[in-house]
Order: sequence, then structure tokens, then C-alpha cells
Amino acid sequence: MKTVSHSPKKILCAIAVGAVTFGLCAADKKIVFIAGPPSHGPGEHEHRAGCLLLKSCLDKVPGVTAAVYSNGWPADAESALAGADTVVIYSDGGGGHPLLKDDHLKTIGDLMKKGVGLVCIHYAVEPTKERGEKEMIEWIGGCFEVDRSVNPTWLPTFKPLPEHPVARGVKPFSIRDEWYFHMRFREGMNGVTPILTAVPTEDTMSRKDGSHEGNPDVRAAVKRGDPEHVAWACERADGGRGFGWTGGHYHKNWGNDHFRKLVLNAILWTAKAEVPADGVQSSVTEDELKQNLDPKGRR
Repeated sequence: MKTVSHSPKKILCAIAVGAVTFGLCAADKKIVFIAGPPSHGPGEHEHRAGCLLLKSCLDKVPGVTAAVYSNGWPADAESALAGADTVVIYSDGGGGHPLLKDDHLKTIGDLMKKGVGLVCIHYAVEPTKERGEKEMIEWIGGCFEVDRSVNPTWLPTFKPLPEHPVARGVKPFSIRDEWYFHMRFREGMNGVTPILTAVPTEDTMSRKDGSHEGNPDVRAAVKRGDPEHVAWACERADGGRGFGWTGGHYHKNWGNDHFRKLVLNAILWTAKAEVPADGVQSSVTEDELKQNLDPKGRR
């Protein structure tokens, strides 16, 4: 039998290569939060506080690192977004959407081509028809469309939930929020999985018609009792994943375990991390909910 010997130098080299390879395989999933600047009244559209709260929950998940960039688009976006597995945007939308300024659509588009995930929370699901709608429908599967979709505050009941990683460990629940509906989705819901669906109540149509308040088509849909999707997951042809969540107007709702868990699950899923069988476990106290709120005067 031939005996093969290795020098100590070669053995050390092999160990070093193995360690590097293991490090690459075991690299943490990088989650980047982009929190919009202060908006609305106290306890509403608390973008920074909401992102920091979600980050604090994800910090307890092994194999995940998260960073929050406040007041809109990161100053050094190239560095901030480098190596991101998913990007979470919680901000105002419309003309003030962070993605619609300068060349940010192209920057995010380049990440999407690499299979990076994208999560848009509340107002951040609204681009403009002129800019961003086509991209958002492609990247997260749907969006709020002005003069079509509506933004009433109402109390839906979500049951049952689908068999999907995003819904793991989430029980049927009901919570009052500014849940948008009558969204614009991909044709035929191609690649889109509804996650939260409910039949809007009649009081959602209590306002006069307007760009966000109502129109004949949505009034007819509510009268018929059509189910409406207010949260959804999508898979893209480039291998990336997206998630749209229309709730999140009221900061206090992040204290609801099922509300919070579903979004945490979605963030992991879009990053292509394994969602635990019972979903992401987290707890939030009343004191923690009050942390990092924007200074907006009396509360």
C-alpha cells in the first residue's frame, strides 16, 4: 500500500481553504431596511420606529443580519445595499417614494436582476402610474393604483390563511388598520400568492369618490362582496421574491403577534432564508413599542 504524506504547510492551507468555504456557505442573510422620513401624526407612519422594531426581532434569528437606514434613501447606497439578500421599504409612497427619486429605480432594478428580494410596507406599495408601477408589479407582484385602489381604515378578519412559508405559525386574526385594497396585480395573478384576504365591510365606502377614497368599480366590488387581497407574496422569473403588505399605518399594531410574525416571516422568505415551522418567534412590550418614535408633538 502506498503511503501519502502531507506537509504541515499543505495541511494548514487545506484547513484555511475549508474555513473560507464554510464561511461563504454559512454567510448570514443580509436584510436592509429603508425607513422613510417622519410622516403623518403621532403613532402613524412611524417608519423608523417600525423598522427598528422589526430589526430587533430579526436580530434574535440565527444566520440573519439587519441594518436600518433612516430618513429615506441611504447616503451611501452602494455600500448599504452591497450583498443585500432582501430590501425592506417602509415609507411614504406616491411622488415621495424613495424608489422614484433620481436613479433609484435602476439601482433596485439591478438588484432584482440578481435575485434580491423586495418587501414594501403600507404606503410604500404605492408608486405612481407614470413611474414605478410597471416595476413594482414585476418586483412584488402588485401595487396600489391611484384612482383604482382605496385606503380606508377598517376591521377585516383574516381566515383561513394559505399554506405558504410566509403564513407559518400565523393564526387567523382581526385587526383595525388602514388596509388598502382593490390593488393592481399581475395579469392572471401570475406568480402571486394571496396571503391575507378579506371581504371589505360596507363602511369602507363611506367617503366620496377620490383618488384614494373610492370609485364606481370598487364600490361595485364591495357591493358584490368580492374578497380583496391586502397582503401577498410573489416569485419572479429572475428567481427573486417579493412581498406586499398594505397594513402598518398604526404603529401600535406591530404589538400584535400575528400581524408582526407574518411580516417577519415574509422578510426571511424574500431573503431566501428558511422560515421556521412555527414562524419567527418574537415578543414586543409596550415600552418597546414606544421606542424610537419620531418627535411629532403631543401623543
